[in-house]
Amino acid sequence: MMKSSDWKKLGTLRSVKSHQLFVIDTDKMRKLLAMHHEEARKELPTMVFLHGYPTSTFDYYKVFEELSIHYRLVMHDHLGFGFSDKSTDYSYSLIEQADMALALWKDLGLKKVILFAHDYGTSVATEILARDNANELDIEIEKLILCNGSMHIELSQLRTIQKLLKHPFWGKYVAKLTNYPIFKKNLRNVYYDKSKVTDEELKSMWYQIEYNNGRKVIHKLSQYINERYEYWDRWIGALKVTQIPTKIVWAQNDPVAVAAIAELLTTEIPNNELFWVEHTGHFPMLENPEEWIKHIVP
Repeated sequence: MMKSSDWKKLGTLRSVKSHQLFVIDTDKMRKLLAMHHEEARKELPTMVFLHGYPTSTFDYYKVFEELSIHYRLVMHDHLGFGFSDKSTDYSYSLIEQADMALALWKDLGLKKVILFAHDYGTSVATEILARDNANELDIEIEKLILCNGSMHIELSQLRTIQKLLKHPFWGKYVAKLTNYPIFKKNLRNVYYDKSKVTDEELKSMWYQIEYNNGRKVIHKLSQYINERYEYWDRWIGALKVTQIPTKIVWAQNDPVAVAAIAELLTTEIPNNELFWVEHTGHFPMLENPEEWIKHIVP
């Protein structure tokens, strides 16, 4: 399996709004290939990714190669995650995470994209949708793909560790006590088939969480749960009026972002299609990559 060190080699650190973001852009790889392969010279649609909590772009290592055949992939670790900066004096608001994503895409010169969002990233996406509905974007989102995110926070089945980490007083102390065995137990519990996740995979995820003193900001990252309540009207409201064609690709056995959320979204988003990934938990791209990718690639 791919290790964190291998994944890190695929990307670079890029300065965005005075912060360092870890960014993978397959356009550079294809330009190198194009020197020798005719097929690599064709123009591909661009897919941008907003990953989940508490992991990173590493969530896509099993599907990266197949996706890169069909799309130019642009993915970054949100601030506070993976190999990106983890400053202790940053707010880590989902609104500012949206600012960072949009600034990155502008710096890369992206004009038209397919937006994929999972988990935490779905709320970053809904903030971007709110701005799109207000004609505030200089980028066109051709299609939206939403995957297992608790945008309807009132239906989410939060883990105990999530509730503890978001506590305004105890959160930072819980973060200090969080360790690999606790992380391992909690991640395994969101898989439907726990045999599908290996210790090596979990160690790579934990390495990236700890990277750059990451444990010092875990409790700050967890405040996104509170923001989902605070901005519920703005973000769910954005979904209800968006004109962007939307795919809802949902792991049916997710114990956190439960199936009822996907079912409710189908009644709210004007132009949507729902695709189930059966017998699969919260990380379908890791637990059931072959089935998940069938719904992502047309």
